[in-house]
Amino acid sequence: MKINCIVIDPHALQRINTISKINSHDALRFTNEFGSCTDALKFLEENKTDLIFLEIDTPNLNGFEFLDLIKTTGRKIPKTIITTKNTAHAFKSYRYNVVDFLAKPLNETLFQNAIDKVLESSAHTNLEKDKDTQHIFIKSNLKKRKVYTKDIKWIEALGDYVKLITNSGSYVILSTMKAFESELPSNKFLRIHKSYIINLKKVERYNSKFVEIENSRIPLSRNKKTSLTEALQIASSPN
Repeated sequence: MKINCIVIDPHALQRINTISKINSHDALRFTNEFGSCTDALKFLEENKTDLIFLEIDTPNLNGFEFLDLIKTTGRKIPKTIITTKNTAHAFKSYRYNVVDFLAKPLNETLFQNAIDKVLESSAHTNLEKDKDTQHIFIKSNLKKRKVYTKDIKWIEALGDYVKLITNSGSYVILSTMKAFESELPSNKFLRIHKSYIINLKKVERYNSKFVEIENSRIPLSRNKKTSLTEALQIASSPN
């Protein structure tokens, strides 16, 4: 699932530059551009927008007034990255809880860092889920990889990271266990220990202390045995 982006900037050449960077990023989808905040308001009312690249110095309605106006309507403000030459706006912009402030011309590395913040601060935290095709995209060693959920054996906690063990190998990902767990099909995966999530289809046997998956013994919390028994029964039943 890609992040839907719009660009609001009165300067056509600057819009072209920002749009080019969006189109070059695998996680982003460019949906529309606007020369003023006023023009963008109606689009936001009718279209799902995840991220706004916003120039503060816009005619009639400036960027801060624009964000204030959205807030008064009760709608959730999309994640916002400020793009401007006027660095005097930097301090004020963070009072609006924007993701990042990028000075023009946009620097490639800083742009990438800002997008990483978007992914990390949302449900996309370094992974994206596609329920229909049952796969996720993970970011490991600065590369995005497509992983089918059926190939995942288990996930284990590693401090601020999680380790994903699959049929084809293992990957270390910057994520919490809670965030990663929320991205997996709940009827196919179960957290059986504070540090372990397993693929129910991969379980070969278990007792009161361990679950076995391909000769590996994974700790089972005492209070999770009943949940595991019930989950395995559901997972083994015909869909």
